[in-house]
Amino acid sequence: MTYELRDHTADVAVEARADTLSALFASVADGLTAASAESVPAAGDRFEIEVAAESREALLFDYLDRLIYERDVRGVLPADHRCSVVEPSGADRGSDSADPDAWRLAASARGVPLDAMAAREIKAVTYSEMALERRGDEWYAYVVFDV
Repeated sequence: MTYELRDHTADVAVEARADTLSALFASVADGLTAASAESVPAAGDRFEIEVAAESREALLFDYLDRLIYERDVRGVLPADHRCSVVEPSGADRGSDSADPDAWRLAASARGVPLDAMAAREIKAVTYSEMALERRGDEWYAYVVFDV
């Protein structure tokens, strides 16, 4: 899994590739961390989050938005991301899920205290130019963040 930061006018973009959708989401989140700070200390405790959405794109957006929210509420920079993306089971499969048509993500991150580093504020994730698609044998994402 890899990511690269891309200049984007007054914003910053993350371009990522990975073998699996779960690894891609983690890679984009790692890119968000890199866009926020040049170096990240090893400090911090892991926390978990869960997100559900109606599409892959909405799930990625909501996940990244939640990471920004967690940063603001907890006063930490989420780092070292681990993700598990689950496709909708569909109502016709007899799922016990409250919404069998929802995409789901279970993730964790290490919350590095913001007072332990110099971090740039990422204001929001945007849908502007967002791409999330399968390209050959790998998954690809492009996400723009408002700084």
